[in-house]
Amino acid sequence: MIKTLYQSRSISTLIRVFQSNPSRTLNTHTPTKTPSSPGTSLYSGIFKNPDPKVSIVPLLDQWVKEERSISVEELRKIIRQLRKFRRVKHALQISQWMNDKSFLDLTSADVAIQLDLIAKVHGVEKAEEFFNAMPISSKDFRSYGALLLCYADAKLLEKAEAVMQSMRELSYMQTLSYNVMLKLYSYCGKIDKLDSLMQEMEDLDIKFSKFTYNIILNAYAEASDIDQLEKLLTKMEADPLVTMDWNAYVVAAKGYLRILNKVKALESLKKSEQLVAVSSRKMAYEIYMTMYARIGNKEEVHRIWKLYKSHCKFYNMGYLCMMSSLAKMDDIDAAHKVYDEWEVKKATFDIQLPNFLISCYCKKGQMEKAESLCQKLLDNGNEPNGGTWTRLAFGYQKQKQMEKAVEALNKSILASEPGSKLYFPVLDACLIYLKEREDLDRIEHIKGLLAERGHDYTHVFERLATYSKEEMNADNKAFDQTEGDEHTLEKDLLEVEKEVRN
Repeated sequence: MIKTLYQSRSISTLIRVFQSNPSRTLNTHTPTKTPSSPGTSLYSGIFKNPDPKVSIVPLLDQWVKEERSISVEELRKIIRQLRKFRRVKHALQISQWMNDKSFLDLTSADVAIQLDLIAKVHGVEKAEEFFNAMPISSKDFRSYGALLLCYADAKLLEKAEAVMQSMRELSYMQTLSYNVMLKLYSYCGKIDKLDSLMQEMEDLDIKFSKFTYNIILNAYAEASDIDQLEKLLTKMEADPLVTMDWNAYVVAAKGYLRILNKVKALESLKKSEQLVAVSSRKMAYEIYMTMYARIGNKEEVHRIWKLYKSHCKFYNMGYLCMMSSLAKMDDIDAAHKVYDEWEVKKATFDIQLPNFLISCYCKKGQMEKAESLCQKLLDNGNEPNGGTWTRLAFGYQKQKQMEKAVEALNKSILASEPGSKLYFPVLDACLIYLKEREDLDRIEHIKGLLAERGHDYTHVFERLATYSKEEMNADNKAFDQTEGDEHTLEKDLLEVEKEVRN
């Protein structure tokens, strides 16, 4: 059970909305000690302790015990930074520690942040308990909004709709709240709900933000609802409060590609290029390369690549985008030339690039080239990781070279991070191969390696023990037909595009 401020004391004594002083210090005594340098600041003390298993509460207690000055605003800043770096456990510890101080006035925003942190650390049910424990008089649009966001993040549509209805009745719905619900409806595929929410916003004179438009535009593109997409684009272009940006037309291009209308997709990308600011060039060019590749226009891909090299500082992602774009157009040799250029540039090593190229060769069945690239990594002192060997194992399995597949599987397990997920189809195929040959020693060896690296695949071995030869042959045939989709070139291409967007 989480200890919350509502379990230890009345919220009314701690939250004085619109009356608290955010800069008020935590200690009630005149401070006699202050940090003399950044190295002795509370901020630096917290951020040099990244282990989530180690509590930072003792550090906070010691700071106050030594009567060092600390403001509420400084704690809020630290919480913001911890959330930014996804150190949510430590952020929650500070939030709860603040709540325990009887001399501290908290705002409703502080409480809303704590609710969000509880959901991230302990789950939605605990956040729900926290919210329900609050007196009705202490709940405002921030706490309701935080709960709505918790439900939306957990994809709990019915609960989110119930909170939204309560917020309507209390006149708490704002642009951000509508954006949350629009995003959730889009995720759940309830496109019909978008129009009614948009109409509701217009009836209540709630302004559309750029994010409102982008959420709806993305939803129409995903649903291939081109009529609605084009109507929304027209509305955005006519709205004097909306500044059209390059990303809107990229989304439109994706929608057109879903219905295989390459002409309109190309037109949208050209419009997008006209709106790119200097500060956005890097991201935009990386996206354009992948988009023109999806259209199949190699000339445009090379044109953007030249612009990228002329105007942008080079990062590994730029090379990876160009490699993936060329691979998407089935020009693996050209992708390898870009890889060679990356090596010559002496850029910071990134295993993603050789792994991507190895994926390309394995999918094509060009195992000698994949092996050569892996050997080159070793010769240059760059150790292949678990993903490298898994890709090779997949390639060998696809080519029916099962002895090599088993060897690569063993190496992938040894190189894997403890507790990480392995590629199940290759593991299954290798174990089936060994069982057919009654090679129990090597099965036990793989089982031992998995246990040593912290992987729990007990269910795989239990299933293997009851397999008949007919079932094994059926599984092998089914696996051959699917070609192990999870580590195909297509997945690697999608991963590149996802990383570009992030």
